[in-house]
Amino acid sequence: MIQITFIDHSGKETRLSVPEGTSIMQAAVQNGVEGVIGECGGSAMCATCHCHIEAGFAPKLAPIGDMEEAMLDCAASPLDDRSRLGCQIELTPELDGIVVYLPESQI
Repeated sequence: MIQITFIDHSGKETRLSVPEGTSIMQAAVQNGVEGVIGECGGSAMCATCHCHIEAGFAPKLAPIGDMEEAMLDCAASPLDDRSRLGCQIELTPELDGIVVYLPESQI
């Protein structure tokens, strides 16, 4: 199991333990984490799973693909260098303990 902590815009933390291979978006949606919609179901077609990855975990992630980068331009909240689509990040043992910050709004 992989440990993940979501922190919403107000500072509320939600800690979960999810199976390896689960995406950040799936972890949030399947566990009712507010602030992640995942409208397209993980196809990188909606940007409603935009999140900010804690800086220490960024180097452990696969690079942003062209489709993800294009969809991030459609995100409702401001982007920064830690912005990613949660549907494109599969949780692996290297990401155990990851902290994910959620924007105030996805729409």
